[in-house]
Amino acid sequence: MMIKRISLMILILALLVPSLAACGSSATTTAATTAATTAATTAPAGTIKIGGLAPLTGDVSVYGIAAANAIKMAIDEVNKSGGVLGKQIEYIVYDEKGDATEAATAFNKLAEQDKVIALIGDITSKPTIAVAKLAAKINMPMISPTATALDVTKQGTNVFRACFIDPFQGKVMAQFADETLTAKKVAVIYNSGDDYSVGLAESFKAEAASRGLEVVGYESYSKGDTDFKTQLTKISAAKPDALFVPDYYNTVALIANQAKTLGMTVPMLGADGWDGVLTVAQKEEVEGYYFCNHYSAEDQDPKVQDFLKNYKALYNMEANALAALGYDAAYILVEAIKKAGSTDAAAIIKAMNETDYTGVTGNVKYDADRNPSKSVAVIKIVDGKYTFHSKVAP
Repeated sequence: MMIKRISLMILILALLVPSLAACGSSATTTAATTAATTAATTAPAGTIKIGGLAPLTGDVSVYGIAAANAIKMAIDEVNKSGGVLGKQIEYIVYDEKGDATEAATAFNKLAEQDKVIALIGDITSKPTIAVAKLAAKINMPMISPTATALDVTKQGTNVFRACFIDPFQGKVMAQFADETLTAKKVAVIYNSGDDYSVGLAESFKAEAASRGLEVVGYESYSKGDTDFKTQLTKISAAKPDALFVPDYYNTVALIANQAKTLGMTVPMLGADGWDGVLTVAQKEEVEGYYFCNHYSAEDQDPKVQDFLKNYKALYNMEANALAALGYDAAYILVEAIKKAGSTDAAAIIKAMNETDYTGVTGNVKYDADRNPSKSVAVIKIVDGKYTFHSKVAP
């Protein structure tokens, strides 16, 4: 009987040990185990997770929606053709409302909870810089389709973009004013509270001066301003041959309207932030004005025309330049993952540096700062339509 009792006690203790060990574990360990179990049971099997950030609501949502739509379109195409590395891509995109703080919070969620291996985003420059700082700390491969501020790729060697940069646009438009419009005097009105606008204004002014053009007006306004009559009156009195307005389409429409009210007839010039201005401005307010962009929908290259046709069929809207850049950015990243042969961050970044990809917006190869150098399409607004005017090579 004694032997049987001892054997029974040993059996009971053996059963109790795992329970006692579990009771003695920390809450953190238990939570982590639960989270891991949940992730393992809910995450789609065999996927590669790629994150996205875009302003899907708010003042610049037309940009975010266009880019996110095109990124999804590209990823769906990749998945239909078999995916990458034998797996399907899961695209997880969050709305950051055009706000840098929201973008940073969303990025942390993508990195820590969703466990994405790379990021396509952000869209406008300020949120992108905020996110790039965070991505650099963990060396996550990141490509912004559309953020043009110079400082974006300075945040880390893991940060790339599909678009050309602000100084490049400002320089090219000063070149256009000089060589195509044969302007002798130019003026600038810009948003002093926005990195995008300031960067463009400074590069335009510097290039204009280097070409011997006289900068007869350099007027600023604050972010959120809606009355520009004081600045425009000063500029009008200086009689420039061209006026550079480096801002986003909503503000451009207000400036154009007030310039017309004041009787100004000087041609206005802009950059890619003008894309979408015809959705908010009366066509007569912007008639005959020029802006540079990443591509022209009038380009007859089959790659361009197929993209436009497929985008329209999917979303029942015309693709803008930001959509084209989003589409190219997705493919640049996918091609890098294929070339890397793995989802290892360092391998993907190395492959990104070796990019030689021809997409909707042209051929992309990266310089030492991970910025592409491209020719620029100059768009002229004629009869309420964006028409291709010319290409300017820097």
